[in-house]
Amino acid sequence: MNTVFDINSLARENIRKLVPYMSARRLGGNGTLWLNANEYPVSPDFQLTENSLNRYPECQPAAVIQRYANYAGLQPEQVLVSRGADESIELLLRVFCEPGRDAMLFCPPTYGMYSVSAEAFGIEQKKIPVKADWQLDLAAIENNLERVKLIYICSPNNPTGNLVDPAALRKILDLARNRAIVAIDEAYIEFCPQQDTTRWLQNYPNLVILRTLSKAFALAGLRCGFTLASADIIKLMLKVIAPYPLATPVADIAAQALTETGIRTMRARVAENTDNRLYLQQELRKSALVETVYPSETNYILVKFTDAEKVFKSLWDQGIILRDQRKQPGLENCLRITIGSRDECEQLINAINELSNPSQQIKEI
Repeated sequence: MNTVFDINSLARENIRKLVPYMSARRLGGNGTLWLNANEYPVSPDFQLTENSLNRYPECQPAAVIQRYANYAGLQPEQVLVSRGADESIELLLRVFCEPGRDAMLFCPPTYGMYSVSAEAFGIEQKKIPVKADWQLDLAAIENNLERVKLIYICSPNNPTGNLVDPAALRKILDLARNRAIVAIDEAYIEFCPQQDTTRWLQNYPNLVILRTLSKAFALAGLRCGFTLASADIIKLMLKVIAPYPLATPVADIAAQALTETGIRTMRARVAENTDNRLYLQQELRKSALVETVYPSETNYILVKFTDAEKVFKSLWDQGIILRDQRKQPGLENCLRITIGSRDECEQLINAINELSNPSQQIKEI
């Protein structure tokens, strides 16, 4: 009698147990208003200029590297381009962490791919929750650095939207000096450019900065990210990156986005988004269903509702898709809302107002 072979028996044990990161698109939904992935609401208009699809692309396209280096105020040898910042998260783990020996550290609630990537590579995780004000618990981090080779800090943090205190970042860099890499994820830094840490690279050889074109540059579909670090760290990452990480069309459009015109357009987009964020925060604070609207330095806001499950499901059924954060530590009844166009913000407010119960109390921060 033949038995059915279970292919899962061949998989690594940690992969069998792994709970995958659920991106916005994997979560699905039948949306008309997509406010769950921190995307820009309108697609930019680019035309391909390269006509060499029969050839493999450069591993590190020179025009993309040079233009991003110019934009960041760095040298080209300090820049690596990859398939989104997500690829850099994995490259750093592969370069610096030995499975079964080393550990990585991060501070939830934060971006989920730090944990998923570490689990996939079999790297021990040290999870140090942030404090009540969502700032780093420096004492707890200092007491848990044994065997830690890599620290991920997201600033501004996703999903909370807050900046990490720069003094705390410097403290972590000092604590980790000569023992661990500190990777600061600046995916949303264009929304608060005065807080970027690129100038710190000359003083901290263990600093790595992660960037992306997905947010302020409105190119989430391009999947193009950057690592900024010392030339020595970039050389190590180039040893393990895929032979051709950027497709020719991706490199073509990325180079166009990083021209002076493209950067001016991005900054105008940020200004518009910031205005819409302030409007949405103000209007949400008037709702009887809203308990707290948290401050944000990004293109999204975190909102605590009196009954987040009801709000999330009701809006979902109407095709208004938000990001449910209730399972994250410390984020009970919290939903994350991407800042859309002014019209989208108004549609969201109208839908929430229709759900609200006027007898409830409004609580603002």
